[in-house]
Amino acid sequence: RSDRCPSVNSRVCSCHFIDGLKENNPTIFSWNKEKTFLFVSPEKRNKRKPKPISKTLVANKEVLPDELDENTSEVASQSDIEIESQMNLYESTKHSEENSVLHLNVKSVGSIIDESENALLKIEIERLNSTINSLKKQPFSFAFIEDNDEAITYYTGMPNKTVIHVLFDIFKNVSINYFLRWNVERISRTDQIFMTLMKLRHNFDFTDLGVRFGCSRTTVTNIVLTWIHAFHTIIFKTFMNSVPSQQKNKACLPSVFNNFVNCRMILDCTEIYTAIPSKMELQKLTYSNYKHRNTLKGLVGIAPNGVLTFCSLLYPGSTSDKEIVKHSGVIDVFNSGDLILADKGFLINDLLPEGVSLNIPPFLGAPQFTPNQVMKTLTIARARVHVERAINRIKGYSILEFITPKLVPYASIIFQV
Repeated sequence: RSDRCPSVNSRVCSCHFIDGLKENNPTIFSWNKEKTFLFVSPEKRNKRKPKPISKTLVANKEVLPDELDENTSEVASQSDIEIESQMNLYESTKHSEENSVLHLNVKSVGSIIDESENALLKIEIERLNSTINSLKKQPFSFAFIEDNDEAITYYTGMPNKTVIHVLFDIFKNVSINYFLRWNVERISRTDQIFMTLMKLRHNFDFTDLGVRFGCSRTTVTNIVLTWIHAFHTIIFKTFMNSVPSQQKNKACLPSVFNNFVNCRMILDCTEIYTAIPSKMELQKLTYSNYKHRNTLKGLVGIAPNGVLTFCSLLYPGSTSDKEIVKHSGVIDVFNSGDLILADKGFLINDLLPEGVSLNIPPFLGAPQFTPNQVMKTLTIARARVHVERAINRIKGYSILEFITPKLVPYASIIFQV
């Protein structure tokens, strides 16, 4: 302690001795090493060096041998305490310096890590800003709905992500000549196909699609007309250039066709509303007595399993079913032994090749049908319902609900696509 000097009567607690043994010499608690202070011996305060203790007098008094031993041990104890204090102070100072250096090194490493993280964050911020800017320029994209099969079906009519990606892969490396003779590069090819499918499915206005995809109306027109022609050239002409044979149809024949095992195709016509032409002659040609409106008429043929196998061009609404069959070329695909199912309006027996038969519902020649005629009508109707369902799937694309005057020149291509 700094306020008092040890004396002969001073005592040190046994806790300061290692293992409580006196011969181990006193030491300082480890938790008090940082709190040590220098003890200045009273002897060092004197400028004169102390005389060596021997048989001399201390304070004009002769020192007895016993007292000399006690004084000698007292001075030795004070020296040991002083040396111990100096050593503890040195170790404490050294430990503090090491901690300072270590703290400095840790701080330097931490600052380097912070700088690296800041650099990475800046790069990420720049990337996100670039993405945001691109999204601002193009508010809508296929990437927004790519993982949502329900949204894909709603916007495009495709059943799921896998099917539409097959379509993307078909046109991945195809060279495209744009309809208006200038290329569209700012919108990706995937989004161009997606835009065209949206037009076919929902018949969105060109201006609407321009706002959705961040481009002009003219650009949308260029994209849609280009890809409609591309679909027609690559998909329709490639996959619809042949009709499944009778043997293939038998491999997947539904039970309702048990009475028509030789059926090759089911035929039916459908009509699509169109704008009233400006010319009187065209008004007369497109007017349908069945729909009582101006329409365009097309022929559809399906296999017994419901797969669409034939699709004709569109003809004026006043054209008869027989004339459409004659000019569409569908008769050329049939072989001897094939059977055609059709509606009453298809009076085409004189057009059929030799060996090809036609099965249509009977006409009412009496006040009422006979039981056999009723059963025949029901049997044919159960089989013919498949073509009606196929036509409903085709008309599920809203662009075929009404053909605008600007799209009339491309109506047949749209219908076949």
